[in-house]
Amino acid sequence: MQTPLLSYYGDDLTGSTDVMEALSSHGVETALFLKIPEAALLERFAHCRAFGLAGTSRSQTPDWMAEHLPSAFAWLKSLQALIAHYKVCSTFDSSPAVGNIGKAIEIGREVFGKAPVPLVLGAPEIRRYTSFGNLFAAFRGETYRIDRHPVMSRHPVTPMDEADIRLHLSRQTSLRTGLVDIAQLASADADAVTDFAFSEGNDIVLLDVAGAESQAAVGRQLWRKRCSGVQFACGSSGLEYALVREWHRLGVLGEAPVFTAPGPVDRLAVVSGSVSPTTERQIRNAIQNGFEGIGVDPIALSAAGSGATLEDAMARGLAVLKGGRSVILYTALGPASDRGSAIGLEDGSRHRMGERLGLLLKELVTRAGLRRAVIAGGDTSSHALSQLSVDALTLRLPLPQSPGSPLCTAHSADPSIDGIEVALKGGQVGLDDYFAMIRDGRAAS
Repeated sequence: MQTPLLSYYGDDLTGSTDVMEALSSHGVETALFLKIPEAALLERFAHCRAFGLAGTSRSQTPDWMAEHLPSAFAWLKSLQALIAHYKVCSTFDSSPAVGNIGKAIEIGREVFGKAPVPLVLGAPEIRRYTSFGNLFAAFRGETYRIDRHPVMSRHPVTPMDEADIRLHLSRQTSLRTGLVDIAQLASADADAVTDFAFSEGNDIVLLDVAGAESQAAVGRQLWRKRCSGVQFACGSSGLEYALVREWHRLGVLGEAPVFTAPGPVDRLAVVSGSVSPTTERQIRNAIQNGFEGIGVDPIALSAAGSGATLEDAMARGLAVLKGGRSVILYTALGPASDRGSAIGLEDGSRHRMGERLGLLLKELVTRAGLRRAVIAGGDTSSHALSQLSVDALTLRLPLPQSPGSPLCTAHSADPSIDGIEVALKGGQVGLDDYFAMIRDGRAAS
């Protein structure tokens, strides 16, 4: 196996496929594993130039991270890729108690060494920007500072009430975070300023990306500053988008591959645990375009004895599919119907809801003979796909109009699952007609 350009751990599944899309669509063929692969499985993808491991740390506690991340990071290190990336959501939503990014970086430094950790969040491709250390994100055509974002400032588990990333991180770790801002990156002294930020006692260095020029500059600095051995880095898929620019400039990559649309399927099954208004609009749009929507009680589904609820949802979903229609089974229809406050994190109920949506989807796929499916919700996707006997994912079709939510090919030892196409959609991601777009196998309206 050739030396990989990059390895990464995604803190949820949709974020992991986001990175795979950013890399594979630019010619860096990527395999994404659902757990640390055995040697034979890894060998099947030896031709790839990047490898990912999809995790669930975005919805986990610091104690969980301390137990599970060291072995995941050790596996990344064993691949000897030039850069190892801890991938986080581009909205950086996290807290000391849940999805603690500072804790993850501390663990990464224990595994990879004490060199300063570059942090990149800005990704214009998905309308995320950092400027002078503050994070901004778009919503419905308008860009907001993250602490004023209509959705992320009110996230049900990890609301973002601070836009200054250095201040936000200071609540999660005592590590010191420096900054190379957009003005410094554009200056004639960009190299010297960056060198100073990486040597003045900082443990983490945030690099601003607010547009194409700063993204190109950050890509150059990331590649220039990579340490001997494996460089540990943190950030969104903006890190990959910046690196791809630099790799293209240096001639490391050839021409980008051409992806052909797979065309329509007669029926599609969707399960959704998202409470996002974006997903709400997508569900309503799909119902107006031939899908049947079925609400599933999230409290009953996440309860320890949820067998009857699961069986009922399964029977109703199969009836729709056998009637020749596509179906969406959802636990919420937007923030107004969010019942998340009644679902505990400590007792595993939140994770259990995602797992049971996965069990539901597996039954729908196998019993109805489906070849394409969708899971909506970042945390939901991570726990749901683990129930589908999927070993790895590769990119089937990037979606330029809805970046970060591509159509993937599933690889599995289970012949009823192997080769199916699956899309994992984060709550804030996608156009209103996303589900119809996936059903129809097209990249745009």
